[in-house]
Order: sequence, then C-alpha cells, then structure tokens
Amino acid sequence: MTIRVVVADDQELVRSGFAMILDAQPDIEVVAEAGDGVEAVEAVRRHAPDVALLDIRMPRLDGIEACRAISGLDRDGPTAASRAVAPDGPDGPEGADGPAGADRADGASAASQAVRPDGPSAASLPHGPRPRCRTVMLTTFDSDAYVYEALHAGASGFLLKDVRRDDLAHAVRVVARGDSLLAPSVARRLVEQYTRPAPARSRRPDPRLDALTGRERQTLLLLARGLSNAEIAAELVVSDHTVKTHVGNVLAKLGLRDRIQAVICAYETGLVTAGDTAPGLLGTPPLGGA
Repeated sequence: MTIRVVVADDQELVRSGFAMILDAQPDIEVVAEAGDGVEAVEAVRRHAPDVALLDIRMPRLDGIEACRAISGLDRDGPTAASRAVAPDGPDGPEGADGPAGADRADGASAASQAVRPDGPSAASLPHGPRPRCRTVMLTTFDSDAYVYEALHAGASGFLLKDVRRDDLAHAVRVVARGDSLLAPSVARRLVEQYTRPAPARSRRPDPRLDALTGRERQTLLLLARGLSNAEIAAELVVSDHTVKTHVGNVLAKLGLRDRIQAVICAYETGLVTAGDTAPGLLGTPPLGGA
C-alpha cells in the first residue's frame, strides 16, 4: 500500500528536497506540498494523507499549531480545524507568536502553487471514516521546548533536518504504521528529563489511571519500561493479540495518540519513576515496533 504524504516547509528548496527524496521511494507518494501551517492543514483536509511532515517554524501558523489543528481534523472533522487556522485569526500573518511563529523573508508560495494539482483529493478517496494523519515534526532547532510542545500537540515523530535520506523515508514508514520515532538526541534528553530523580514526597494516585483496569495498568507500566508487545505478552503470559488490545485500550482511555505519549503519561502520573526503566527508552526499537 502506498503511503500518502504532505510536506510542509516555508523554504522551497528544503521542501522540494524532502519531497524528491520521498517521491523516489516505491511505497511513498507526496500528494501535496505546503509553504506554511495554514496551507498544510488545508492540504491534509483536502488530500487525507497518511503522514504530514511539518517544519516547526513557518509563517501564518507554526508547525506545532498546525499539528494541533491536524489532530483536530481527526477528532472533529474539517469544520472545527478550519476555525483554528483562519488566516485572519490570532495566528494570521501579523499574529503568529511563540517560539515557532517568526515569519521568514523568503516565505513560500501561495496554496494554489503548493498543492499538487495532479494529486488525488480526499473527495476522490473511498467513503468511510477519515484516516488518521500522523505528523512528523522537522526542525533545525534541537530545543526541549519544541519537543515537549510537539509531543503534547499530537506529533508521532520528531526529526532534525540533518536527517539522512534513508532515515527520513524510514521515519515516514514507521509513523504511517502507527508507531513513533524520535531523533536519538531528542530521545536521550526525554529519558534524562523523565528519569531525573524527584524529591521524596507522598504522592496520591493520579485520577487519570482510575480509568484503567488492573491488567491495562500493568501493560502501561511494562510499555513505559521499554518492552515490546511480544515481551509484554511473555511477562503477562498472554497472547500478542491480547497485548495489542490492552495497548489500544490504554491509548483510548487516556486520550493518547501513540506509545511515546503513553510513556510520558506513565511518568507524569507517577506510575513509573526514576530507576524503573532501562537506558535507551524512547530511542529503542520497542517504541517503534509491534
């Protein structure tokens, strides 16, 4: 099955370069290009791709807000998301704010030039539920603030722009199949952040975990320790299919998009603390594997 991709970057040469690399893959098709966040959300709404590659710093609407709006397309349909990206709203040409909101003098072309006219639109696709578009953030700025904002906005991957061409295509494939992927330096800092020893204090159980059954809580704990589905199945003495069901229930009940967000949630809720996990968490194959 061909993986459909939208590429968004306000620098035309960078955008075209990524598109050429991906279009050269036999199983990947770039269906649209976008020069800013507003165009990116519109391209996703129109073409219903499997993956969107988003530059973090773009005019009109930055990549993180575009990612959040694309997540809104999944939940609420195009109407709600279109309100979030209205060009004359607070994120319009004069209102982009935050660390990723600065316009560049060499801004990209208009949407009519960015969207490929020969690409199939969402209207031409088979009827049924809108497929979830997963997002991969691309940036030259290896900043913790960007990473945390992007993950909380719903990103499934975070790569630096010096990524090798083979790794870029691999990232698209990993994210398209529903897994997550982070650049090694990003993964390393997340591990350091969430395994940093906390001062001893009494902690009440986080009420978010009340929605989980005992077995689902065990599954989240083992997932956060970096175990693959097969390893969790062996630990709990259940089938791989049962583990996939438990993982799906955990994500649905906690409102999480993928395994990376599940790991973060496990730390935030106190289910996992420093010393509970092995080195390499978030940077190892289990997060990108079955």
